[in-house]
Amino acid sequence: MKLKSLVLAAAAVATLAGTAGQALAQAKEQFFPLLVYRTGPYAPNGTPWANGKQDYIKLVNAQGGINGVKIAYEECETGYATDKGVECYERLKGRPGVAVFDPQATGITFALTDKVPQDKIPLITLGYGLGASQDGNVFKWNFPLMGSYWTAADILIQHLGKKEGGLDKLKGKKIALVYHDSPFGKEPIPLLQERAKLHGFDLSLIPVTAPGVEQKSAWLQVRQQRPDFVLLWGWGVMNSTALKEAVATGYPREKMYGVWWAGAEPDVRDVGANAKGYNALALNTSGTEPKVIQDILKTVHDKGQGTGPRDEVGSVLYTRGVIIQMLTVEAVKRAQERFGKGKVMTGEQVRWGMENLALDQKKLDALGFSGVMRPISTSCQDHMGSSWARVHTWDGAKWGGMSDWYQADEAILKPLVKTTADKYATEKKLTRRDTADCGA
Repeated sequence: MKLKSLVLAAAAVATLAGTAGQALAQAKEQFFPLLVYRTGPYAPNGTPWANGKQDYIKLVNAQGGINGVKIAYEECETGYATDKGVECYERLKGRPGVAVFDPQATGITFALTDKVPQDKIPLITLGYGLGASQDGNVFKWNFPLMGSYWTAADILIQHLGKKEGGLDKLKGKKIALVYHDSPFGKEPIPLLQERAKLHGFDLSLIPVTAPGVEQKSAWLQVRQQRPDFVLLWGWGVMNSTALKEAVATGYPREKMYGVWWAGAEPDVRDVGANAKGYNALALNTSGTEPKVIQDILKTVHDKGQGTGPRDEVGSVLYTRGVIIQMLTVEAVKRAQERFGKGKVMTGEQVRWGMENLALDQKKLDALGFSGVMRPISTSCQDHMGSSWARVHTWDGAKWGGMSDWYQADEAILKPLVKTTADKYATEKKLTRRDTADCGA
């Protein structure tokens, strides 16, 4: 009887030890929730983006993690739907070591912006989301890193002005915005309206019902209005459909300019040579030459651990996914510098890291991102950190012809950001952060 009791006691101790070991293992993992859409009309664009993020996590883990802290992750399929995105957030936000959410959709971002302050989890919305959330004094938990749709619209107008010989030459021109009829597509409108007032061009707004597979009425308007330029604010299947409709109506592709979510391989692949001359913004380069891409190929794909097909590695959206995950990892590292190297960071600590990013060219080169992107530095006031982009052109087979870098005009951007952020703060009864809170 005594022997049986000893055996049971030993078993209980072993079970407790095992449970404690699992808890300790979980405690040493930083959790990255991955909201994705690998199904539906946006899957061709959402998939390489998601694959790039996951492959970078695998690379970091293979290199020892974040100062020894391994990254755990779980994907949750949203189908780009806001309600499903919120469901994913609610399911994953309580996981131990949760660091940050990348909603991968402006609509989901809108829905989560009111939730994250209570949950103390930052949102990284690289190149999308709310333009006003650049103002960190009001939007403490939102980080539209590297640009918003306001900076994108501003840069496109700058580029058109340069092509015409000066912004004053835009007076009397017709510019049409063909946009996804959603929060994403509507975001650039205030900035474009401001630029239209400044430069005297005629702005017409042509919405396209999501997901954008039916655009005949929109392109009938384009044919009737005969704009000098068309700005395309599309995503997923909408982009290739727009290009096909431009071909059908005879609208010159060289007069079309897309946002950076309408300037990747899936957008032009089905149109091929017929899309030659089409232009789009570029936040990052593409190709397999960068060291970080070579590292992923050798460390992840060569070992049979790649998330998607090898020939996708280095594509425009794949590379953007890698950048997003790198910035998240660097925010955790930055937080560890203050709150404890080699420790799992809380969402609140990672938020501080996001707000204190300082990636100069030397640091980017060391990380393998030489030539991929611009340096980025955030602050309490500026949650964007960089507002630069270029324009690249489809030559019928590949993206190339990259322009010089443009920076969004702060003289136009700052007043719009502050006015809109102040309005949001008033509506939500928020108080702007003080100096003490910025240091917290």
